[in-house]
Amino acid sequence: MSNAVRIAHGKFGRVALLDMDASLVRHAHPHCHVLIKAEGADTHFLVREELVPLTESNAVLINAWEPHAYVHDPRRPRTVILAFYIEPGWLSGFRRNWAASAAPGFFPRRPNAITSTLRRKANELAAVLMHAPDAGATQEALISEMMIGVIEHFSPWRTVSLNDFARDGRVDYRIRRALALIQENAASVQDMAGLARAVGLSRAHFFRLFGKSINISPHVFMNTVRMESAVAEVIEGNGCLAEVGDSLGFSAPAHFTRFFRDHAGAPPREFRAVARLNAPQRKIAG
Repeated sequence: MSNAVRIAHGKFGRVALLDMDASLVRHAHPHCHVLIKAEGADTHFLVREELVPLTESNAVLINAWEPHAYVHDPRRPRTVILAFYIEPGWLSGFRRNWAASAAPGFFPRRPNAITSTLRRKANELAAVLMHAPDAGATQEALISEMMIGVIEHFSPWRTVSLNDFARDGRVDYRIRRALALIQENAASVQDMAGLARAVGLSRAHFFRLFGKSINISPHVFMNTVRMESAVAEVIEGNGCLAEVGDSLGFSAPAHFTRFFRDHAGAPPREFRAVARLNAPQRKIAG
């Protein structure tokens, strides 16, 4: 079973040290997502339909809302992964047009060979996460250095305009309505056929138009919204986990636990406990 070893979180988003020996389902994030191997076996991620290697010298860079999955090979040893989920708004504090990391195409290059400096910084950050989980300022400084290095090395940010990534005008108004309905209350969306009817489309046309508009399926989008709400509640909330799952539309706690583990690599109870290692002690609800 995979484990969340350490989790740092703050205005930057979150960074997790994950000990992986199980697959993750196809999913996405509204973040600038960077994966670097910390130790263990070489592996790979499926990004859209492309196998991208994750090795000592090669990172996996995933654009916001880009579908990806981790397929673990049980014949291989475990892999410890340093995973960055970075808020585009936080990145825009360094350079305004880095807000474009919220849109497709910000990282156009693959494969992604990392520099010796990025490798050294990644090792340093992993060590701080492990041995000083409450050193928030040090962690954020290292995360800043890492992300500045990654973006300057891998993204054509110097020639990027925010308008290059603006897509609202290209999204069909019915799909914009569907996105709003999911974001307002994903738990209330019981089935995709009902959502399609609510925006005036047949199910088949809805799926085609949704994929054409935002390049992911309605299911992946809805699960991303539910997962980000779940992560926020698990880390920051004090409610019991059964109530969190119920608020997100899961009929049983076991269903919520499986959903969370299949997306995050760890069950919600473990995720909460590890995330709070670098925060003031609080009572952890069950």
